[in-house]
Amino acid sequence: MNRRDFQTSSFFHMFTLLACSQAAHAISLKDITGEDASSGLKAALEKGAISAVGLLGAADGFMGNDKVRIALPGYLNDAASWLKKLGQGKKVDELILAMNRAAEGAVPMAKDMLVDAVKSMSVADAKTILQGGSTAATSYFSSKTREPLGQKFLPVITQATSKVGLVDKYNAVAGKASKLGLVKPQDASLEHYVNGKALDGLFLMIGEEEKKIRQDPIGSGSALLSKVFGALK
Repeated sequence: MNRRDFQTSSFFHMFTLLACSQAAHAISLKDITGEDASSGLKAALEKGAISAVGLLGAADGFMGNDKVRIALPGYLNDAASWLKKLGQGKKVDELILAMNRAAEGAVPMAKDMLVDAVKSMSVADAKTILQGGSTAATSYFSSKTREPLGQKFLPVITQATSKVGLVDKYNAVAGKASKLGLVKPQDASLEHYVNGKALDGLFLMIGEEEKKIRQDPIGSGSALLSKVFGALK
């Protein structure tokens, strides 16, 4: 074999070894079993849900978080500044605090239902969601649990907000404002307004957790999550 043939042969030999090495280490979603994809997604969802519940269900979970803090709706929020100028600031602050405390008190009740929803997810659903957007799993999660969670939250929120003397006045004013188009119909009842905002905040934070896990699966501390979400990079 002459030198040129030897060099050519060596080149192709190294190329073949490199290609084989890359093939051995490269993992795509199609290489992952349905069970692995499902298990990885469920682990991510459960981790995100429990983390979100823990963050929001603590003191100041809503009140101390600019992303989810519940303010008065529509024009009532604007009117609050006028009420403060008229010496009613303390009452307004009490109402806003009560709304956020009500949400903080309701959210921990979501944990078991969220975990159960995760466990009931099918393998087919898991693979579809894994190839979706950065919060595809959270959107699926919301579609399956938002309504029953709302029913579960409402009595707790109603009880918590009823302790504030302004609730009846809020409902009376908001009811009239709703007819004038100044407040959304679903916001005309303080209890339903806070309930909706509590759910919005919960799924927003679950979505934030999902994004973190997708962006840094290794940092999540799970080899399975790293394998599944890493395949999507």
